[in-house]
Amino acid sequence: MVRLRRGAVTAVIAERPGALELEVEVEGERAAAVAYPPLCGPVQTGDNVLLNTTALELGLGTGGVHFVVAVEGATGADADGTGRIMKLRYTPLQDAVRSVEETDAAALEDSAGLEGMPVVVAPLHSMVGPVAAGAKVAGAERVAYVMTDGAALPGAFSRLVHRLRAAGLLDGFLTCGQAFGGELEAATLWTGLLAAKELLRADAVVVADGPGNLGTATKWGVSALAGGHSMNAAAALGGRPVAALRVSFADARERHRGVSHHSLTILSQVCLVPAHVAVPVLEGAQREAVWSSLREAGVERRHRLVEVEGDPALEALAREGVEVQSMGRTIVDDPPYFLAAGAAGVLAGRMAVDGAAPPTAGSGR
Repeated sequence: MVRLRRGAVTAVIAERPGALELEVEVEGERAAAVAYPPLCGPVQTGDNVLLNTTALELGLGTGGVHFVVAVEGATGADADGTGRIMKLRYTPLQDAVRSVEETDAAALEDSAGLEGMPVVVAPLHSMVGPVAAGAKVAGAERVAYVMTDGAALPGAFSRLVHRLRAAGLLDGFLTCGQAFGGELEAATLWTGLLAAKELLRADAVVVADGPGNLGTATKWGVSALAGGHSMNAAAALGGRPVAALRVSFADARERHRGVSHHSLTILSQVCLVPAHVAVPVLEGAQREAVWSSLREAGVERRHRLVEVEGDPALEALAREGVEVQSMGRTIVDDPPYFLAAGAAGVLAGRMAVDGAAPPTAGSGR
């Protein structure tokens, strides 16, 4: 059951479009909380609030904070009537948004499709930064992020997207499906991709869930597998799917060491179209482990493997002062993870610039 508790806002810690990070006092203790003003209205220090405390009670990671459901005594604003697409449908917090299907139907219907635009599909939200930076440094002029709804639904929950937009490494941000709060809203992934091209004028796109992917330690029970469907959608619209591999040699879980079993499942069993797979340049035993895993899973027979340097992406992030981490690990802690994401971005940037096929497998150094 949902765990609801009353609390008081003791401080507003940080603010970004669509979200407030708060300190609250609840049940005699201070804790972190997040409020989404588009859903609950304005929030300020001293307000008494109703909080969903379930995630913190369960000790969850990414989502382990309280969330403001309502502000006591506040009068909710009337619906502005500008949009009729409901997100968070049939929940107590469902909200109407203006979607691109309503505002720009003609542009979407008349679109010639993605026309070869590279679409990087990343299995984790923390990869969005290196992918975007890699695409930019490799020559893509405008990079957009399409956030899917397999993890966090509020786009404003992502601190990373806010930092990337401020640094100029992302040029636009869309939320699709049940995800909400992007600079543009789309009802589906397909219209989200078309809107990235037609409305945001992107020449490269990264698709990924929001923060906090769901995993269950089973082969099929993980939200990241939807990345295979995203690559299918990109190809159906005339784009060129690029797979960002999940690679780690610091993760304690055997199933995620080397190339994660999620990436292998996506590429060998879920993605039904040929994709470009960016393989990061590594050395020695790490390089051998990655290539062996991909070949043993039959990925090389189904897709085009391209070895690419990911360092330029990480250097670009450092220049712009954008720090990235995944599950508490930084670039220093787990270089292959971030190099793999950066390599996918660099490959997409090159594809955006020249429109030509990238180098053959193993020749990307």
